[in-house]
Amino acid sequence: MAKKLVVDQETCIGCGLCAAVNADLFAMNDEGKSDPVVATVDGDLETAAEDVASQCPVEAIKVE
Repeated sequence: MAKKLVVDQETCIGCGLCAAVNADLFAMNDEGKSDPVVATVDGDLETAAEDVASQCPVEAIKVE
């Protein structure tokens, strides 16, 4: 079952690590914060999203 990819904009510090690690899943927006490129993930993309989320220094990324 697909899971939702969410970035908490208030928590995000705009470090860009997520977009650097996986540009297929994350991009930086005009405010300098991370946005998901896709709304939902499953399979290999879910695994990749969880890996990126675990690297976020402020835990702004959630795979729900």
